[in-house]
Amino acid sequence: MAADTETRAESFYAGAVVRIPRFMIVLAVGFGLAAWLRFGWRVALGFACGCAIAQLNFYWLEKVVSALGDRATRSGGSPSSAGVLFQFLLRYFLMALAAYVIFSVSPASLHGLFAGLFLPVAGIACEGAYELYTALRHGF
Repeated sequence: MAADTETRAESFYAGAVVRIPRFMIVLAVGFGLAAWLRFGWRVALGFACGCAIAQLNFYWLEKVVSALGDRATRSGGSPSSAGVLFQFLLRYFLMALAAYVIFSVSPASLHGLFAGLFLPVAGIACEGAYELYTALRHGF
């Protein structure tokens, strides 16, 4: 019985990688509409750009971590740092470029962009609350 519970718990927690982006999409739509109604379309557009960059950043980060894990377990050696460094720098370059473009068009939208960049934090917090609820309810 304990092995069955462990297997169910492992498969549940492994699903976090799928659930977090879903939480992020739901939060982006909800907060995007709220930002539009409260602050106007410029801030909402900046928020949408920040959310898109955050979603892309989260996706790339997941792929890099997965590739590093696969490479480390397959070869036993250290992974190449050139590709990791390139993706790391590309993510921050895209964020800086979006911030510059948005700031040059509408400085008010920059606040929305920065708020959108925190979308993964909100998605992970929702996942944590969901895991806590499920663990307490099902005894994982």
